[in-house]
Amino acid sequence: MKIIKSSPLLAMLIGFIIIAAAISTISVEGRKHHVKRIKPKHSRHSKDTPTGSPAPAPYPSTHDGVFDILSFGAKGDGISDDSKALIGAWKAACRVAGGKVEIPAGKEFMVKAVTLQGPCKEETVVQIEGTLVAPTKIGSWPKSSLFQWLNFKWVSHVTIQGSGTLDARGYNWWNLDNYQTQKRNKYIPLMKPTALRFYSSGNVMVRDISIVNSPLCHLKFDDSDGVKINNITISSPENSPNTDGIHLQNTRNVEIQHSNIACGDDCVSIQTGSSNVHIHHISCGPGHGISIGSLGKDETVACVSDIIVEDISIQNTLAGVRIKTWQGGLGVVKNLTFSNIQVTDVQVPIVIDQYYCDKSKCKNQTSAVSISDVKYNNIVGSFTAQPVRIACSNNVPCMDVDLMDIRLRPSGGIRGLQTHQQQHALCWNSYGKTQGPLVPSSIGYCLKKSNIDGYYPKRFIASSHEKLCPL
Repeated sequence: MKIIKSSPLLAMLIGFIIIAAAISTISVEGRKHHVKRIKPKHSRHSKDTPTGSPAPAPYPSTHDGVFDILSFGAKGDGISDDSKALIGAWKAACRVAGGKVEIPAGKEFMVKAVTLQGPCKEETVVQIEGTLVAPTKIGSWPKSSLFQWLNFKWVSHVTIQGSGTLDARGYNWWNLDNYQTQKRNKYIPLMKPTALRFYSSGNVMVRDISIVNSPLCHLKFDDSDGVKINNITISSPENSPNTDGIHLQNTRNVEIQHSNIACGDDCVSIQTGSSNVHIHHISCGPGHGISIGSLGKDETVACVSDIIVEDISIQNTLAGVRIKTWQGGLGVVKNLTFSNIQVTDVQVPIVIDQYYCDKSKCKNQTSAVSISDVKYNNIVGSFTAQPVRIACSNNVPCMDVDLMDIRLRPSGGIRGLQTHQQQHALCWNSYGKTQGPLVPSSIGYCLKKSNIDGYYPKRFIASSHEKLCPL
């Protein structure tokens, strides 16, 4: 009977134990679900928290679209071939929006001739903080890669920038004795490579970098549109042959500014098919000056228009601002302005030469590239050979050439000139006007006002030449 009386009490005790166990289970499950909810949040910061698994391998490395060539296998010791690493980093950057190739500081990367090809997804940057160097041995260059060292092809909205250097190591190419010896041994053909070239590209910016010691041109643009060059340094020895600083061919809408160029040929060379070029605030020299041409070689058609060169300094050069064309050529050079130019120890500061010849003798021909609408204003400083030399074709005279505020004095004084003729400006078959001040005074009567029949032969020039150039 006692057992029967206590059974309700026992039932209550058992029930209490069951309820407590159930509550405990629910609490544990709740904590489990709570951990699961915060787990993704924890994983976003897992890079700062040690884990049992090893970190992923850094090949290839990407961080916000930045592709470091070291992550693509580059050694950066100046000896190993890092060409594949550069190409790999470029391809990776080219595939993403806003991609950047990083060439880090403090290392030297030896790269053979490469082509970095577009089009890319969006804007692409090549950040050069270290040094890229070309192969030292001429014989190691493949015959198919002698046109250029670093070639950008079919790219758009590309920026090359940084405090680094492209060293094309051209000194072996300049050594003519060594060059001739290697040619006899069939190591290389006659071609020499350009250091940095852009082909068929648009909206290109090159800024802040240095390009040195190119075998041929340092920076070249072919068949391109929309080029900006700012704050770059180009350097090669004065006696390095044909090492133009910047070379433009079939390229439009160009601005070159705030840069220093010293080389063995033209600081800037503007060739056929180029138009709307603005060059300002640059230093040129040593070298051959700023040149339009040479144009019309081998009786070809040449078209150049709308060129402005202003606010520049030129020192220790063969020429200052120069237009050079071959006899026998056709086409038009028009609408050129050269203003606010300081020259120091320049052989001939102002040159138009329609009899250009780089050989010992050239064939006399009657046709020539037409030159018109050329303005020279505020060109001052010193010369070592002659102040002005304008030699235009007998059959195709230069038209609308203006000489205004030209003040040029011999570097060593009048006594420093070898002949009396060197003190005077030379103009041949050129028409235009002059406006003072003019030093030497011979500039004032250098240009013709009209031809013998008293008319301006402009109509002949327009009808026979301008139709060849759809500028």
